[in-house]
Amino acid sequence: MNDLTRESDRILSEGKSLVRDNREGGRHRRAPSIGQGSARVKRNNWMKRVTYFVGAVFAIFVSASIAGLVLDGIGFAGVMAVALAVVVAAWVFTNYPKVKVPTRTDINKGNVQQMVSRTELWLEAQRPALPPPAAKIVGDMGVQLDALGLQLDGLDQNHPKAREVRSLVGEQLPQMIDSYQRIPAHLRQEERAGATPDQQLTDSLGKISGEIDSITRQLAEGSLDDLAIKHRYLDYKFGEGAQTSPQLEDKS
Repeated sequence: MNDLTRESDRILSEGKSLVRDNREGGRHRRAPSIGQGSARVKRNNWMKRVTYFVGAVFAIFVSASIAGLVLDGIGFAGVMAVALAVVVAAWVFTNYPKVKVPTRTDINKGNVQQMVSRTELWLEAQRPALPPPAAKIVGDMGVQLDALGLQLDGLDQNHPKAREVRSLVGEQLPQMIDSYQRIPAHLRQEERAGATPDQQLTDSLGKISGEIDSITRQLAEGSLDDLAIKHRYLDYKFGEGAQTSPQLEDKS
């Protein structure tokens, strides 16, 4: 049993290394997340995979231990079977379950903040199929959507800005990318009406990016004003304003 325990420890260590190597290799093969929202979804998915893998390895070792007690050892063939089972488990759980990318029809469901997060994950999945200039804008747009999502926290769903965001991010943006992807690849660089589809997509994404930034700034105005008021108050009470206060001069 001691030999089986040592062998089991070695197999478990190798299995963990395989998971780690596959995970790091996957990171190198895949482009980085475009924003914190999509990164969080993928991070949670990896935690789920690791949990499943550890559970599977535990079940394999428990089964092997029980078999060893019943059969008075599992022998070399049994150890190899355990090793194979761990390797298979490592392969399975480095590839499954996959991150569930929202479908086009699912993007605009739920509250507007959730809609923005789903759009970010959906955009990330579409990025490899876009021309490089448009893909770069999409990459930058992830940070913008993160900032927009923060400003939407607690916002009334019927607020005019909430409806504007739902229309812009949940409808116009994915519709435009869908329209582009329906164009045959060999026609995307043909000029039509003064611009190619690649150029039209890039230009449109740039305009949407600018509008997202504008809405975020408008939603943040209240917080910016509130911070400025608090700063002026503290400056008056404890800063230079307090030094020159007439009340303080009278007391002196």
